[in-house]
Amino acid sequence: MKILFLGGTGIISTACTQLAVARGHEVALLNRSRLGHVPGTRQITADVTSPDVARALGGETWDAVVDFIAYDAAAVDQRLGLFRGRVGQYVFISTTSAYQRPLRHYLITESTPLANPWWEYSRLKIDAEERLNRACRDEGFPITIVRPSLTYGDTNIPLAVNARGKSFTNLARLRAGKPLIVPGDGLSLWTITHNTDFAKGLVGLLGHAGAIGHAFHITSDEVLTWDQIYLATAEAAGVGNPRLVHIASDFISACLPELTGTLLGDKSHSAVFDNSKIKRFVPDFVATTRFRDGIARSVRWFDADPVRQVVDAEADARWDRLIAAYERGLAAAKSGA
Repeated sequence: MKILFLGGTGIISTACTQLAVARGHEVALLNRSRLGHVPGTRQITADVTSPDVARALGGETWDAVVDFIAYDAAAVDQRLGLFRGRVGQYVFISTTSAYQRPLRHYLITESTPLANPWWEYSRLKIDAEERLNRACRDEGFPITIVRPSLTYGDTNIPLAVNARGKSFTNLARLRAGKPLIVPGDGLSLWTITHNTDFAKGLVGLLGHAGAIGHAFHITSDEVLTWDQIYLATAEAAGVGNPRLVHIASDFISACLPELTGTLLGDKSHSAVFDNSKIKRFVPDFVATTRFRDGIARSVRWFDADPVRQVVDAEADARWDRLIAAYERGLAAAKSGA
């Protein structure tokens, strides 16, 4: 099968690329740089949003195109113009944060409504899905929509309050004996998926004629509380009795507005997914990586090379200030002030 990945070198897409190559598919990656090239793939160096991208693609056709980098309806419109008549299946990577917040039922299925008043990123993905569904209905454009939940790999530490691109920051705090911020009381349920497990579901959908016009989420079946996730991370880091500070998500977002979407629009809510649909379409799909094993792999990856151990000093300082403000308020409440 001839596959084109738009992107293909991120946390999710790298695992999908590697699995597609391992299964013998002919895989090309379209991105702006050769950095992060995946062995066994063909590189097409171009900006997918550039008017010149059509020239870079030439007259090629594809059995499947997987788009990891479109974020809104305008990007989808551009892809429609680029791939009409040239693709057997266009797979749009959306997000489970598009699902209704707050949920009306604890178990999330693909028929759960899409609505997220807290996070623009999620609303833009919803708009993109709606545009694709119109294209499928009105002109027969062959779409499949895939919604990942929080997905991680060897190169990141997936905690609820994190430093984007510098997730070693939380490991450094753990090992320095500094507290970590846990949203809420730490008891809400969450689903974290290893990228190699996600890849099994996604690659299994490629070329599947029955998947045209459908949406799927692909997640682990392991459901943990945030406290369990943080404690497993501490154990992997070799830290016993970590200091966890439980702070209400609305307090966190008031102090750190940049976290409003990811917390109030996503991680402060329980997330339990029914994966029966992807299992019907891809019978060999099963998520086999327990979080305790996957996070141990991530910690080993960071520990293998000091160059990878980058700390976000600004985020670290902001978290310290947030914890101090919370503890002052807590002390005042206890004293009756």
